[in-house]
Amino acid sequence: MAITLTEKAAKHIQQNIDKRGKGIGLRVGVRTSGCSGMAYKLEYVDDDIDPVDQVFESFNVKVFVDPKSLPYIDGTELDFVREGLNEGFKFKNPKEKASCGCGESFSV
Repeated sequence: MAITLTEKAAKHIQQNIDKRGKGIGLRVGVRTSGCSGMAYKLEYVDDDIDPVDQVFESFNVKVFVDPKSLPYIDGTELDFVREGLNEGFKFKNPKEKASCGCGESFSV
């Protein structure tokens, strides 16, 4: 089981942690939301590590995942992309079966 980051995503996360002046990684999870059922959630981890979190590391950046979310996002690669004037994280989840038109939610 693993969640990985591309080099671009890791660099973007590290830059934001450096700008914030605190943080040890990024927490990735899912929540019930949207028309397809689930949505990704991201938050920076300062020092509030949950002992049940799984910890993965890519390009020296730690990714924390709670055990309830892991079955839905196991194998996911998180990328950071720029498309025209827009930029943001893009999830490449092999378990994703469908997503809504606006891209806010997905189902497995």
